[in-house]
Amino acid sequence: MNSRDSAMTDAPPVARLESVGLSFGSTRALDAITLDLPSGAMVGLIGPDGVGKSSLLSLIAGAREMQEGRIMVLDGDIADPRHRRSVYPRIAYMPQGLGKNLYATLSVFENIDFFGRLFGHGREERERRIADLLQSTDLSAFADRPAGKLSGGMKQKLGLCCALIHDPDLLILDEPTTGVDPLARRQFWELIDRIRAERAGMSVVVATAYMDEAARFDWLVAMDAGHVLATGAPAELLRQTSAPTLDAAFIALLPEDERRGYKEVVIPPRKPNDAGEPAIEAEHLSMRFGTFTAVDDVSFGIQRGEIFGFLGSNGCGKTTTMKMLTGLLAASEGTARLFGREVDPNDLEVRRRVGYMSQAFSLYSELTVRQNFELHARLFSVPSDAIPGRVAEMAERFGLTDNMDELPDALPLGMRQRLSLAVALIHSPDMLILDEPTSGVDPVARDSFWQNLSDLSRQDGVTIFVSTHFMNEAERCDRISLMHAGKVLISDTPAAITASKQAATLEDAFIAYLEEAIGEPEAPAQPDTPQAASAAEPHQQTVRDRSFDLRRMFAYTRRESLELQRDPIRATLAILGSVILMFVIGYGINMDVEDLTFAVLDHDDTTISRNYVQQISGSRYFIEHPPITDYADLDRRMRNGELSLAIEIPPGFGRHIARGTDVEIGAWIDGAMPSRAETVRGYVQGMHTAWLTQEMRRLYGDAATVGEFQLAIRYRYNPDIQSLVAMVPAVIPILLLIIPAILSVLSVVREKELGSIINFYVTPVTRLEFLVGKQIPYVVLAMVNFFMLTAFAVFIFRVPFTGSFLTFMAAAFLYAIITTGIGLVISTFIKSQIAAIFGTALLTMIPAVQYSGLIDPVSSLQGAGAFIGTIFPTTYFVTISRGTFSKALEFSDLASAFVPLLIAIPVLMGLGILMLRKQER
Repeated sequence: MNSRDSAMTDAPPVARLESVGLSFGSTRALDAITLDLPSGAMVGLIGPDGVGKSSLLSLIAGAREMQEGRIMVLDGDIADPRHRRSVYPRIAYMPQGLGKNLYATLSVFENIDFFGRLFGHGREERERRIADLLQSTDLSAFADRPAGKLSGGMKQKLGLCCALIHDPDLLILDEPTTGVDPLARRQFWELIDRIRAERAGMSVVVATAYMDEAARFDWLVAMDAGHVLATGAPAELLRQTSAPTLDAAFIALLPEDERRGYKEVVIPPRKPNDAGEPAIEAEHLSMRFGTFTAVDDVSFGIQRGEIFGFLGSNGCGKTTTMKMLTGLLAASEGTARLFGREVDPNDLEVRRRVGYMSQAFSLYSELTVRQNFELHARLFSVPSDAIPGRVAEMAERFGLTDNMDELPDALPLGMRQRLSLAVALIHSPDMLILDEPTSGVDPVARDSFWQNLSDLSRQDGVTIFVSTHFMNEAERCDRISLMHAGKVLISDTPAAITASKQAATLEDAFIAYLEEAIGEPEAPAQPDTPQAASAAEPHQQTVRDRSFDLRRMFAYTRRESLELQRDPIRATLAILGSVILMFVIGYGINMDVEDLTFAVLDHDDTTISRNYVQQISGSRYFIEHPPITDYADLDRRMRNGELSLAIEIPPGFGRHIARGTDVEIGAWIDGAMPSRAETVRGYVQGMHTAWLTQEMRRLYGDAATVGEFQLAIRYRYNPDIQSLVAMVPAVIPILLLIIPAILSVLSVVREKELGSIINFYVTPVTRLEFLVGKQIPYVVLAMVNFFMLTAFAVFIFRVPFTGSFLTFMAAAFLYAIITTGIGLVISTFIKSQIAAIFGTALLTMIPAVQYSGLIDPVSSLQGAGAFIGTIFPTTYFVTISRGTFSKALEFSDLASAFVPLLIAIPVLMGLGILMLRKQER
């Protein structure tokens, strides 16, 4: 027994699970699991996607809330918040998905540095640890490269560096090599082995669907449908099942009903006379994206009925080549032919003969499984009467019969892949182009699928073009091509490629070709070099266990700021968007009624009637249009919006005025906009009265107006009664509410969608640190917007600023904290960015426009409207904004309006802390 086996036997388990259960709605992910995971070992959870591996690891890491049972991790209950806080620095969790815990716009160095800050390391300590990690992972040369531009293998290495920055005692890796090419996969596990050798006692728990790499683990847990099938060392499972491989052992461990009818895949050799006109021809294909060449002068041919495998390193151009062959991408150079006809995206007849399955799930998530089948059958012109039978056949073949009325998003990843495969076959194509189709699919379903491919190829003559990272799948192909950096390295049979490198396996040959193409890699540094020696030495433990840590808080502030700087579109919209909206809203809500169009239907046509019309046309409020000819002309011109006002002067108007008898003039007003119509009515009545007074003086002298009383009106503020002077100061609070709130809500919800929120769940960062750290950059942005909006109000809209600017600025700062805080509170219960934008816009705009005094004073509101207006912060900032702009008010005059703003800040922060979850549900 070696020392590692002895440690596994003697040490207490790193994790102990007792009757652990987990459900997602009606789906049972884990069912009464009781299990001990040995410490100091590499433990592997094996099984396909959807069996509960990821759920189990997230529970062990403390990233997900416990529902049933108990999990003891590192000698404490992981459901206890105090224990979780104490063990965060001892656990590292790398979630499923290439680079899911990384930030694409941050560089390699910045990503690791961010994690170092989260765990409280000082600058010198971070730099030393980062240098060690980059050297040990061969990432030193890529320290300044953005994470989004790394290959899949390099992303996984970087994710591992981020996980190891704090010297964890327990390393949890969820499917770390899924979708990674064999060379990168081998390098990853060699790196893990080196790290384990340097850090004695570290426990590693890994979930994987690759049985070949599971053979290197110390202890395995085979899982299916939320249950544990068996546990033990790889050799024990092989001995227990009398199976030659772990793939076969796992199949043997499955329940009888899941493996009933299973047969080992047998692919007959192709007949000698199968050769003929190629089904696919690629001649000197190249694809460039700007200066980057994704595919470089690729040529090959695939015969009808042939199973052709496409292998290569991550990012080598396989998917791009497949898209060019299907017409989804137009080649920069070269020619692609399908069935002898040049690929044309508009040639639907050829495309109907092809079934294509993309690497990413591309079906309609809002449609059920059945509806996706039926839709694609119709898109490919399957006869209507044949669709039900074809759908039933595909559902039966791929085990989807019980899921026909479910939405794809409710299915596990492996089942979604099976659905994609079935949809690709729904129209019985002559050719299948499959981009890594079996990633995450269980061995039984994968073998069943390959048997289907064999039958389609050998019996029906269907051509199969498939890319894969599974070497046992590649060995089943008639021929394969190895690709790297956009070039095809070799095309031949698997046996011939293996023999060409005198390799024991196809994987060894594949790696040999890749290493030859890449160049001889530098040997890893030996422990006796100073740098490597420092990596082997235990680091100084600097992880802080405080309820509030500025370093952790500013880690999020710095990261958020860097992402804004690297996203010029988002940053530009965040700054200029408010200015653009100010122009739109400022002029859009202008209530000044000027330049109204009017025309006259003059039945009198006398000097007096023309004098009356001149009284109106001479006003700055009206513009006269050509006279109205008759009532039909009046109706037509007012109906099409040409006229806002029509004046009808009756016959004998001048005679009646001269005699002093009563006379009635008709004023027809467009009442489509009531408030505007009322304003026009007031203008007309005022001018009519002024004209009558003027005529009375002309006819009867001053005696006509003796005893007339007048009301002298003076306007204390806004003497010209300009709506811009009143509205622009109120627009500023609205814009400082909507845009900062949307930006702050997206900063959190975006992390939920991308999955990087997991870093908050499994690190020592507190809710307060997370929220304040996220908030700071957007408060700064809001203040930049404030200064710009104020400048535009004063210098562009010419609104005079008469009060205390310091008072206005102080209120704006408090208001910016409030508006970003509103966004953070909303982010706690919204999960998608689209919902966040719409939800935040509605929850902020409606109260701000209707109940904050923008249009009607809050004092005039009643019921719920009055209550909302009283508690909504915008109400008080509108008061401060209008007071400082137009009323020359100082802080002493507005102090009472500051009180609600000061109260709102801790209330919103408290709500955010209360509602933000530190674990996923």
